[in-house]
Amino acid sequence: MSSVAVIDYGMGNLHSIAKALQHAAPEVDVQIVSDAHAILNADRVVFPGVGAIRDCMQALDQTGLSATIRTVAETRPLLGICLGMQALMTDSEENDQTQCLNVITGHVVHFADALTDQDGNTLKIPHMGWNEVHQNEHPLWNNIPQDSRFYFVHSYYVDPDDKAVISATTQYPNGFASALAQKNVFAVQFHPEKSQAVGLQLLNNFLHWDGQN
Repeated sequence: MSSVAVIDYGMGNLHSIAKALQHAAPEVDVQIVSDAHAILNADRVVFPGVGAIRDCMQALDQTGLSATIRTVAETRPLLGICLGMQALMTDSEENDQTQCLNVITGHVVHFADALTDQDGNTLKIPHMGWNEVHQNEHPLWNNIPQDSRFYFVHSYYVDPDDKAVISATTQYPNGFASALAQKNVFAVQFHPEKSQAVGLQLLNNFLHWDGQN
């Protein structure tokens, strides 16, 4: 039986993502773990997160999981979700330029103030709710229709140095990277566990993905 470790570092709705993973692939052993050895023994790893990036990085550094995540990124499939995606970048504007894991080089930036749509209507920050995701080819998009809608909750978005790692974009009102793919790492700004059928399909695709593009 293959296994997936959901990293527990004290932040994120871990039971929600674990339940969604189990529903997406009942044959997979889903474990919520905080121990580095258990994480490194899993076939695949999910790195979720909600909240502030400074608290996230402090928790990872205090538990020693920063180094573990960097090792996972080089050795097996890793799925970053929401704050977990942002933590994989070099740094974030949040909390006065927080240093992150630097697994994917680039920055996390805040949405501009006074955003408006094409009709002049004010767009709220955080970006919250359902929005379309325009995909670039990757195994994790298998059986997911182009421009499917996923559920977002965020005030910051990622801006990678190498635009080739962008695996999907979303408009709010301009395009931002809503998914990244780099070797064994796939990361999404939205919440697949809250995105109904298409979110479960993405999780199923991840749980059957062997890494690389």
